[in-house]
This record gives sequence, structure tokens and C-alpha cells, in this order.
Amino acid sequence: MVDQQQEQTQFAVIGCGGWGKNIARTMHRLGYLHAIVDPSDGGQATASEIAPEVPCFEHIDSVLQNEFIKGVMIATPAETHFELAKQSILSGKDVYVEKPMTIDLEEATQLVALAEQEGRLLMVGHLLEYHPAICKIESMIEEGVLGDIQYIVSNRLNLGKLRTEENVLWSFAPHDISVILRLMKAYPSEVISTGGTFLTDGVADTALTQLSFPSGAKGHVFVSWLNPFKEQKLTVVGSKNMVTFCDMTKTLTLHNQSVAFENGLPTPVKGEAETIEFSDEMPLDLECKHFVDSVTQGTTPRTDGENGLRVLSILHDAQRSLDANGIVVTCDDLTKECANA
Repeated sequence: MVDQQQEQTQFAVIGCGGWGKNIARTMHRLGYLHAIVDPSDGGQATASEIAPEVPCFEHIDSVLQNEFIKGVMIATPAETHFELAKQSILSGKDVYVEKPMTIDLEEATQLVALAEQEGRLLMVGHLLEYHPAICKIESMIEEGVLGDIQYIVSNRLNLGKLRTEENVLWSFAPHDISVILRLMKAYPSEVISTGGTFLTDGVADTALTQLSFPSGAKGHVFVSWLNPFKEQKLTVVGSKNMVTFCDMTKTLTLHNQSVAFENGLPTPVKGEAETIEFSDEMPLDLECKHFVDSVTQGTTPRTDGENGLRVLSILHDAQRSLDANGIVVTCDDLTKECANA
């Protein structure tokens, strides 16, 4: 049910292609969609199919000049994000932009500062941070169920979604990096990334990235689009217990296992595994609702611009390491620079 305040606040989706059509479809089903922008014939045809009664414009100006539209959701190619988001913020709109927020770090930093300067909301589409299973793991960590986090491993593997320009690090790893930052509640001090290029010169098909945190905890992200089976699995190992989430089977499992020291020697302590229930709400529904609520209530979104800047900064550090065959790169949290600017 859409409340009266949300009914008076109109939203537009910019881009009705690959992922944009899913956002448009979700916003329309939830009752929040009032306009779509897409200059292509294919995008306009998709928009007409999804929401025939909603106007579809060729140019963003038609939305930016509409004072009733308060929030825009940008789901266009990443290289267009900066200009579209900048125009939207300067036009007085609150902005959601799909990941990555931008390609260029300086542009991302500018967007975060501009949103702050103009008093506008900036949210980045890190979908998995809204997944009920991830939120459940986060609450388990906060409640002390797992103890101190020792390491987190995320595998995102598939055969397909091959790219000839964007490598697998940029295509797959943002999801996992954002989740690890969310669960660790910390920024890494170092990153190491190695990978392999097998199909297209200069475009990595596999990448293994390690994040080292000040606490001594580690995050490991393995991504590949050159794998014989599909796997999306997250493992969180704590000093008390461990938990796994398999996105393929939609199962969240608490493993009552740890390591104790007996006579100075590490000894496994094994208990029963327990299936943990979590909400079956769709992550995109929750993400879209969260953007609407943030706009209408004036609250800071869960994945705000600083969140997006942190993920982007780590991706750039990981790319530097990947390009140099796995050198250790010291990470700088650029959001602190924004705060002190």
C-alpha cells in the first residue's frame, strides 16, 4: 500500500535496458513509477510493455524539468552515470544510481560532495546489501552469535556473461565487496588481487581478491565467468560459530563449529548445523522501497554515496594490484577526505 506522502512524491527511471527494465518493472508494480527515460527504440518498446500508461521520454530534461518528480533512478551504462547523476542533483532531485556509481574515482568523489552541498540524497544500487539473508547474517554478527569475525569468503562463479571490455573483477566483485564491508563494519587496510586472462587480451576472466582488515580479519572474493557450474556462496567464519549462505538454493545455515585449544593444540569443536529462516521478500523490492522511503522521509539510505565510493575505491585498488601481478596495495578511505574537505 502506497501512503499519501509517497503518492505525492513522483519517481522516474532513467534507462529501460538490461537492469533498468527490472527496476522500472518493480517500481511500477509497487506503484511508484511516474516516468521513464530511454532514447532507444528498444528501451521505449520495453517501457511501453512494462507500463503502457506511464510516459516514456527520449531525453532526461523532460524529467529534470518536472517539479513533481523528486527522485530519479539511473540504470544506464556506467560511463554515463556521472553526468546524469550530476544533472539530476543540480536539478533538485534525489538520486539512486546503479553500481558502479561512476567509473572514475574523482567523479565519484565529486558526486558525493555535490549531493552534500545541494542537500540531496545519493543512493547506490548495491542490491545484495538489501538481501534478507545478508541482513540476517548482519544481525547475527551484531548479536554476537558468530563471535569475532575471522574471515569471510565469497564465491561468484558462472559460465557465461562474458565481457570483452569490462573484466570479471568489475562485473562480478562489486556485489561481494559491498557485502563484506557491510558485515565487517570496517574498511580494509590492504588489498591484493590476482587473476587470469584466457579469452580476450587484457580482460581478466578470473580474479581472486583478498581484503585485509585492521582487526586481522580477512575477506576473500573469488569471481569467474569461466567456470563449469554456477555458484554464489558466502561463508562467514567466526570465533564461536560459522554461517553459510547459498544464493542458488536460497539456504542460510548456521554451523555450530569452532576451534578450541586443548593442551596448547587447536582442536575442532563440531556441532549440529541449523537452517536459519529469513524473509522471502525480493531484494529489488526492498531496495526500491528503501529508496522511496529515504526520499519521502529524508533519511540516509543504507547504501549512500559514501558506501558506493568505498566500494569503488577498493575496486580501483584491486585493479592496481591485478595489473601488477598481485602487489600489496594500501587502501585509502576516500570518504574521510570528503568529510574533511
